[in-house]
Amino acid sequence: MTRPSPVHIIGGGLAGSEAAWQLARAGIPAVLHEMRPLRRTEAHVTDTLAELVCSNSFRSDDAENNAVGLLHEEMRRCGSLILRAADAHRVPAGGALAVDRHGFSAAVEATLRAEPLIELRREEIAALPPAEWDSVIIATGPLTSPALAEAIRAQTGEDALAFFDAIAPIIHRDSIDMDQAWMQSRYDKGDGSDYINCPLDKPGYEAFVAALLAGDKTEFHGWEKDTPYFEGCLPIEVMAARGVDTLRWGPMKPVGLRDPRRERGAYAVVQLRQDNALGTLYNMVGFQTKLKHAEQKRILRMIPGLERAEFARFGGLHRNTFLNSPRLLDRALCLKSLPRLRFAGQITGVEGYVESAAIGLLAGRFAAAERHGESLSPPPATTALGALIDHITAGADVRLFQPMNVNFGLFPPLPEGTVTRANRGERKPLLARRALADLRVWVGESAAVPAVATAVR
Repeated sequence: MTRPSPVHIIGGGLAGSEAAWQLARAGIPAVLHEMRPLRRTEAHVTDTLAELVCSNSFRSDDAENNAVGLLHEEMRRCGSLILRAADAHRVPAGGALAVDRHGFSAAVEATLRAEPLIELRREEIAALPPAEWDSVIIATGPLTSPALAEAIRAQTGEDALAFFDAIAPIIHRDSIDMDQAWMQSRYDKGDGSDYINCPLDKPGYEAFVAALLAGDKTEFHGWEKDTPYFEGCLPIEVMAARGVDTLRWGPMKPVGLRDPRRERGAYAVVQLRQDNALGTLYNMVGFQTKLKHAEQKRILRMIPGLERAEFARFGGLHRNTFLNSPRLLDRALCLKSLPRLRFAGQITGVEGYVESAAIGLLAGRFAAAERHGESLSPPPATTALGALIDHITAGADVRLFQPMNVNFGLFPPLPEGTVTRANRGERKPLLARRALADLRVWVGESAAVPAVATAVR
């Protein structure tokens, strides 16, 4: 039997790594092109595949009541490498799935390197792929190299949309003053003590907000100044500028938390989440920032418990680019003007680690089916996978398209009368159960080729 020609994947992030894995599982060879370390980006700090450049959290793992938790479960049932590696390297995070970022990325790379159907090439693809590459998945993410981004713009005739994405600081655990902070998960979820909590009283909170507003911030280039932020990842200074209480009802909300050493609850709380398996590093939850590094050290040390904080990584800011996918891509993620090119990951306009990997999973499966001479329909819109791809390829308004996390608002409603006043609290679980039932049918229909069993190391 003649071996199929390889599918070329550009970009070794979460989406590209997942796409390569799905192709190999279907018996299709893949060539994975990653430009690091030959060319660096503003946000990456390692050369490892599937590096987590921002938070170490894959967000909620609740498959019944949260759409991203449901997406986790759907991806597990589709044999996702990213979810298997995440499960193998998870760290305490209440009801969330958070991982030791270095162990996670190392496991993904080791697994792909060990797969004989996958070839890893460390090189930059600085133009549209050559014509002889008849099947290509572009999964270069929000930090696509300028040369390739320009080639894509020239091909599509569309200006790439863009937004700023901010990174939260990471602090050494042993520099946190636990005489002032305490361990607790919000509403005691998970093990009940998965987060470090730093309390602020009203005067301390107001002084902190004032310092944020006055702090020295990263300057934007002229061509960047009109680029909008993604609302789900706003810098803390931008939130503070929207009103003095915005942070207190956002990442610093005190609800569901109570310091056991104080009779009254805190006015505001900063939470830190474990960032590595050793528990030596903690990530400031929701504290994306564009403050300059010296200002971060000065202002964040105003928080009780962090007066002597030592930073393993300061927060940062980078510019993300993405396609107007509802206009440019078809339902199989192919570029309408050049169908040999597929796109996957954040460049398609999904937001979040899990969503990016999910689109990589689908792109890999679509490309594998095509190589086998088959046609694979997208998952039903009633599933998390289907709702996500439906939004970016058909459901969103092309005039207003912005990055989107998976959420139950993207799902078709339940049949009329299913949810009543008496059982309205069951709406999300009912949507989730319908999704998994419909996914089971889709997975069965798309399983024409036996999976290749390879362990996550």
